[in-house]
Amino acid sequence: MDGAGRKREKKVHFIITDAWLAKSRAVHLSGTKLVLALVSLSLVLMLMAAGLYHWVFLKGARERWPVVGTLVRFVVQDEFEQRDRFMRENLDAMARRLGEMQARMVQLEALGDRVSGLAGVNTAELKANPGRGGALIEGRPLSVQELQATLDDLERLTGERTDLLTVMESRLIDQQLKKLMVPTQQPIRAGHVGSPFGWRIDPFNGRSALHTGLDFQAETGTPIQAAAGGVVVAAEVHPQYGNMVEVDHGNNLITRYAHASRLLVKKGDLVKRGQKVAEVGTTGRSTGPHLHFEVLVQGVPQDPQKFLRAGAAPQNVARLDSTGARAR
Repeated sequence: MDGAGRKREKKVHFIITDAWLAKSRAVHLSGTKLVLALVSLSLVLMLMAAGLYHWVFLKGARERWPVVGTLVRFVVQDEFEQRDRFMRENLDAMARRLGEMQARMVQLEALGDRVSGLAGVNTAELKANPGRGGALIEGRPLSVQELQATLDDLERLTGERTDLLTVMESRLIDQQLKKLMVPTQQPIRAGHVGSPFGWRIDPFNGRSALHTGLDFQAETGTPIQAAAGGVVVAAEVHPQYGNMVEVDHGNNLITRYAHASRLLVKKGDLVKRGQKVAEVGTTGRSTGPHLHFEVLVQGVPQDPQKFLRAGAAPQNVARLDSTGARAR
């Protein structure tokens, strides 16, 4: 072999002999094999050191060697401190979330009480704890992540229920207001009905005539109450009705209170259901003390009994809208 353009590979030679120098053996290692041998030897030493370290610590911890026991206590104490710090941080965050959820639940409970009151539901029945039971099949404890996810779902569900109850409350309030604007309350508490709505013999000329209202027999001075809330649009003396009050309840619905002895409201006043607006008398075209009560829808007289009967049956009030379609 000639040496042109070639380099000789470096080798390491080992000569191994026995104790009596009787036998010997030569080992030739190239550079690559030497590096591989050193790396393998290093890995073996590292594994042995790790195993020895682990064995010494385990044995020392079990048998409570002085030095090893102290080191183990330091390591365990540091791990416990880190774990406690992690748990405290998570517990603080969960405590804040629970505080927020408690406030939301109080808000939701108050909102539920208001909605139940508007809907006429007994809140005590809703708050009663339902009966529960069954065989116990235990599962694994919840992790912190699972508990956080449960709180997130509960918070989302609480928000949805709050929004739903808010919408229900607004609609129930709207229905309550509409009911208060429908003349369903009797204008005279102690009076009894004399002449009903409809065709009758006129008490003055003896001819057939349409009685456009409902007469309540009562003594002079008996309070006359508004059958529903509204705005006074007339408080005047009329040639036929005498001292007369008219209350506009919106949507072309008007109630009229006639033959009063004294008026207690004036035009433009706001009145609420049951408010005293006048006193019974016998002014105008009247044969004696009484209240002539009318209900007009778009200027057309309606039978007041239909409205008053609707007030006696709450389930029918919602059907009797201010357009008076049912009353016609």
